[in-house]
Amino acid sequence: MAYNEKYEEVLRKYMSKNLDAKNAAEARAQELRNKFPEIAEMDAVLNKTAIRIMTASMEGGDYQKKVKSILEEVAAINEARSAFLEENGYPGDYSDVKYECPICSDVGYVNGKMCTCLRKELAIAGYHSSGIYKLIQKESFDNFDFGYYSGEDRKNIENIYNAAREFADGFSKKEMRNLLFIGGTGLGKTHLSTSIAKVVIDNGFDVVYETAQRVFKDYEDERFGRAQKNTEGEYPSAKYEDCDLLIIDDLGAEMQSQFNSSALYGIINTRINSDKSTIISTNLTQGEMLDRYSDRITSRLLGNYDVCLFKGKDVRMQKLKLK
Repeated sequence: MAYNEKYEEVLRKYMSKNLDAKNAAEARAQELRNKFPEIAEMDAVLNKTAIRIMTASMEGGDYQKKVKSILEEVAAINEARSAFLEENGYPGDYSDVKYECPICSDVGYVNGKMCTCLRKELAIAGYHSSGIYKLIQKESFDNFDFGYYSGEDRKNIENIYNAAREFADGFSKKEMRNLLFIGGTGLGKTHLSTSIAKVVIDNGFDVVYETAQRVFKDYEDERFGRAQKNTEGEYPSAKYEDCDLLIIDDLGAEMQSQFNSSALYGIINTRINSDKSTIISTNLTQGEMLDRYSDRITSRLLGNYDVCLFKGKDVRMQKLKLK
């Protein structure tokens, strides 16, 4: 799956980040040693610190006192080294190791727990593999605007918003939950779907967000031998059945055909049987869905999904009138 490929890519990056930072620091230190004999002399003493401490431990006597003396000398040399560099136009810490993340030193974990920097990188990878990286940058629960709804429509969208937030915050692989967003264009279906996707991805789950047209094209390409397998030997359509959360946008915009209906039934049925959660949004009314799709599809959608009916005036059109 694309998510797993992104995940492995991030982990490979972290396997080299720590070493790359150390190598870059050593390259800067060598540059200084080549340019300044004084720095070379100081570094020669500093590089023997561990050996000196080890030797002190084997010599007997007051070990603590000897180590304290060595460390005081090292601190003095480091101070003199920094001062020398600054006098010669370099930052005092020029050859220090500079990690991108000072918390985990670019290894991704602290005391066996994933560092926030690695979690962020994995989330970004998840945004890309989900298919809605750009949408996630501008749409979230925090900037959903209720001001474009009024009266009963306002109460209705608040209930849907709360249901969406509860779905996202409580998402778990262990409990299948499905949502069916029904309503006209510009009523917030995509915004709330994107908001859910962001929260679920941030919590470490695999999300795939795609239009119905793209989903069915992938199945069609596989059926007629036009699809290529990924590095894991899977066809693109595999992600729709394997991901933790599948979000299909704009169901009903695809060309009506027996093949597409069969593919839709296969996705819905497979994910229900596998206890995997799905969100589907459509501009079709319930009546139009019943006319367009077979009973076995609509019965699963209406029977296994929590239906959210979006009502109100097109928010996009309202925004245009305000400009």
